[in-house]
Amino acid sequence: MYKELEKFTVKGNFTFTQNDSLEEVCNAPETGSGVFVVYAIEGDAKELVMVASTGTVQNDGTLKIKNGGLYDKIVNGHQFAKTGRKYSWPAQMKLENIDRLEVSWYETFNNDVKLIPTAIEGKILQYFLDENSTLPRWNVAF
Repeated sequence: MYKELEKFTVKGNFTFTQNDSLEEVCNAPETGSGVFVVYAIEGDAKELVMVASTGTVQNDGTLKIKNGGLYDKIVNGHQFAKTGRKYSWPAQMKLENIDRLEVSWYETFNNDVKLIPTAIEGKILQYFLDENSTLPRWNVAF
């Protein structure tokens, strides 16, 4: 785990297989904003494959929350040129022969903590880039 994520108290995780319904297993809040990290689990190996965020801090210091919050971003966010991760993740997992995904989510901006979601996403991606000279394989760009 990245030390940047340890400070967040509103957090959770879930696992997802090709046979699961992402809508049913996702336990992220519909009102929360923050980051989520996705690991591919293949046997005993665990690889960070994606980092993403949702929520935009406005000029007046308030947070603009996307309808559906972290939950909607995880379940219905577009990826791999398909509508909704609920469809694209199982297809990509089959293509890459991934047993399951482990998804961890963190609220980075709420009443107790006010850290810009994209800033935390950027820090995690920077750490990964420093260690691997690439972004996680499911992150197209940042």
